Amino acid sequence: MSAPVTSTMQVPAIISINNIYLLIGFVVMFLVVKTIQDPAHPKKWTTALFWFLFGNVFLFGDLSIKLFGEPITYQWVGISVLAIALIAGLGKVSMGSYYVPTDEELEQSAQRLKNKLFVPAVMIPIVTVLCTLLLNSINIFDIYLFDQRHVTLAALTLACGLALIVGWKITSGSPLQALAESRRLVDSIGWAAILPQMLAMLGGVFIISQTGTAIEDLVKLFVSPDNRFMLVVIYCTGMALFTMVMGNAFAAFPVMTAGIAMPFLIQGHGASPAPLVAIGMYSGYCGTLMTPMAANFNIVPAALLDLKDKYQVIKVQIPTALTLLAINILLMYGVIFND
Repeated sequence: MSAPVTSTMQVPAIISINNIYLLIGFVVMFLVVKTIQDPAHPKKWTTALFWFLFGNVFLFGDLSIKLFGEPITYQWVGISVLAIALIAGLGKVSMGSYYVPTDEELEQSAQRLKNKLFVPAVMIPIVTVLCTLLLNSINIFDIYLFDQRHVTLAALTLACGLALIVGWKITSGSPLQALAESRRLVDSIGWAAILPQMLAMLGGVFIISQTGTAIEDLVKLFVSPDNRFMLVVIYCTGMALFTMVMGNAFAAFPVMTAGIAMPFLIQGHGASPAPLVAIGMYSGYCGTLMTPMAANFNIVPAALLDLKDKYQVIKVQIPTALTLLAINILLMYGVIFND
């Protein structure tokens, strides 16, 4: 076993990021097939097209396809994204028909499984952390187990696979049953299931378009660069608000940090970078608790719990989010500056 790879060069790995994308693509295509096979689906063709366009990006997004000598892969991905937005915007994505257990069957299953049902769910974070810390550099003949540029994501993939196997054992189910149930869950969330991925990409778009510079210039119009407290308030609040709009703190982070934290707080006031950006990111998470755009955090739980009000999760979380945001502002102002 050799030392961990510190270079950014691509090295062979069993669980590589490309293999993860292929796995996601094949799962999505399975959902497409099951949707087409659903005779009672009211919008099966447009729903299937929506998920096909989404899945094809994972399967073919990195292929060097050329037409008349010019690469067209990026253009095809861009067209797919626009088509996905159009189909969702026209309301052409809907739920189909699924097998729904009776109340008696659910009660019998609950009595049989009891707390064992939580084992696969608890396994995922535990296995992910253990693999990331202990198995991150394991390799045989210079072929690594995990993608060295995406160790945590690769470990998460392995953890989900192991949890799925354990779930089959506990429930006496089957792989096809698990995939079929995933279709019901994904359809119940609808187009919002892909929001996190779409919105996260916008962070890179904003950086390229120099949105951070525009925010820096805007802040200078209203706040003095010497007013440390107001700069902290704007940074933390801005992270929360921008996350609410984007639905993803990772999309808000590069823009707000480049526009406020870096020029004003780190360079201007000598703030310690690591705790500053950590608290800034935490402030963004406060916004995550308060927005339906964060579908994986707020809409998915409502769907899983079959809540009548799909915004109930957000309503419950708002007081906690506002309290944490206020604490973050005070903590950032009082702790991380060198003077």
